[in-house]
Amino acid sequence: MHHFRYVGQNLHCESVDLAEVARLYGTPTYVYSASTMADNYTRLSGSMKGLDAQVCYAVKANSNLAVIRHLGNLGSAFEFASAGEMRRVIAAGASVRRSVFAGVGKTELEIRQALEAGIYSFHVESEPELARINHVAGKLGVKAAIAIRVNPDVDAHTHAKITTGTSANKFGIPLRQAAAAYEAASKYPHITIRGIQSHIGSQITDVKPFVETLEKLAPLAAELKERHRIEYISIGGGIGIVYRDALASGAASWWDAQPEASRPLTPEVYGATLSPMLAKLGLKVLLEPGRSMVANAGVLLTRVEYLKRGQGKNFLIVDAGMNDLVRPAMYDSYHEVVPLQRDTTRRALVADVVGPICESTDCFAKDRQVQEVGEGEYLALMSAGAYGHVMASRYNTRPIPAEVLVKGSAFEQVTARETFEQIIANEKIPAFLK
Repeated sequence: MHHFRYVGQNLHCESVDLAEVARLYGTPTYVYSASTMADNYTRLSGSMKGLDAQVCYAVKANSNLAVIRHLGNLGSAFEFASAGEMRRVIAAGASVRRSVFAGVGKTELEIRQALEAGIYSFHVESEPELARINHVAGKLGVKAAIAIRVNPDVDAHTHAKITTGTSANKFGIPLRQAAAAYEAASKYPHITIRGIQSHIGSQITDVKPFVETLEKLAPLAAELKERHRIEYISIGGGIGIVYRDALASGAASWWDAQPEASRPLTPEVYGATLSPMLAKLGLKVLLEPGRSMVANAGVLLTRVEYLKRGQGKNFLIVDAGMNDLVRPAMYDSYHEVVPLQRDTTRRALVADVVGPICESTDCFAKDRQVQEVGEGEYLALMSAGAYGHVMASRYNTRPIPAEVLVKGSAFEQVTARETFEQIIANEKIPAFLK
């Protein structure tokens, strides 16, 4: 469950009135619930009964330093896809020595920085990458620990833009080539084979693709354990969350709002299904969740600028834009839109909820029924804690939004809104134009 709910007529994050946050810090502003993240982490980390399991939070989902520190304090290690994300983990005061480095395009500089930081393992995406890691490790006089990302050619039945485990995707080494790749890795003098990894996509709401993946990987993992003494298997992340009807039913939480037959994959079902299969391997298990840790822990607060009544169409024009939250424009994704102060006496309004950017794709919701609201009132876009602020841009020279973290009745701005001066700080007019 998450910790966003109405207390009386006002939407709260834990014990904090979100309208007060909007008035204090302005909008657009992301707000995160520390308790929701803790609940999500605890449920997943405790789902692998009887196994030596380690959560490695996927930093790309939300890389705010406070979020990283909070999850690190809970016991999480990390999965990062760039040296920049690794440096964020270090800057947050968390350790990378239990963490893993993913990504298909690791540069020599990134590999060197990761080795110098004491990375637990690289998740290797190709044979040329193996050679590069060996070369860099050799120059440093160390051995680099690796696991090969094996592409099992499993369709996770998720959105085409977040599927990663089929033969049509750029990720990993095909299963039929993996044994040969491991044999090649064993010949490199500066490589230590430490594990095997797979990740088939994101926003997966059925356990069956995970089962299919593990059934395909298990024989290879057993062979690698015997032949190369691997110590872990990483089964990636990908557990989906609820985006629809998070608060619309009036239930205390989105979980309560879902009919039992349609409830999505939970950490408990995920763990109970996969644990017996993993136990047979006798390996340490790495889990790499991103979205499932933070998505329903965050909302984007926005202010209504205008209610524009058109011919056969209404538009709620808000101050947040696609530069602040690009998911609807990029993925046609759904985010529930709710008022920060609800009023059941008001009539319903059907409108497109749109931003101010000069693009037709700058639209958060089409023909959405919402409470009638007017200029100066606030709305929340729910389930915006993952792939929200991290994908924000300065398009239309709009500042990157602020971020606020809530814990109980305490809250603090953890990212200040950009100023215009910060936006242009690295630009200059060349001398030949003066």
